[in-house]
Amino acid sequence: MKTAVIFYSLDGNCALVAEEIKSQLNADLIRLNVKNEKNRGRLSKLIWSFGLMFSQKNPQLLPYTFDPSVYDLIVIGAPVWGGSPASPVRTFICDTAINGKKIALFVCHAGGMEKSLDKFKALLAGNEITGEKDFKNPLKRGSEEIKSQVADWVKGFKG
Repeated sequence: MKTAVIFYSLDGNCALVAEEIKSQLNADLIRLNVKNEKNRGRLSKLIWSFGLMFSQKNPQLLPYTFDPSVYDLIVIGAPVWGGSPASPVRTFICDTAINGKKIALFVCHAGGMEKSLDKFKALLAGNEITGEKDFKNPLKRGSEEIKSQVADWVKGFKG
């Protein structure tokens, strides 16, 4: 089964999870990067992300290559910002015609995931959601725990 893992990561949490999923599913990995994203400190990142969230603006992304027709399974991951998937992932979904695909979703959060997976699924109407998972504080939990969590999760949709 040809798989792509597409993700955005501000602090490295989603990157850790995405890399592990890539490894376990032998998937292609596509990291989304925001155009003009600056190297910010923790407080500046927080202000920037909340500004995007409250303005409901979809930030421009740096160019990437992705053709959904090539993949049998698409795994999409995002940090949770204010109870929703991060706006750079929303940009990706709005800019990419994904329809009729098998999709697995994951979010990374520090304890406030609220209804983020429901909002994520709503953005991808017209697709089959084959799995969803939240990862709380992946960097704090460490790679071995994340490896185990990912292994348990991907059993449900491994080809």
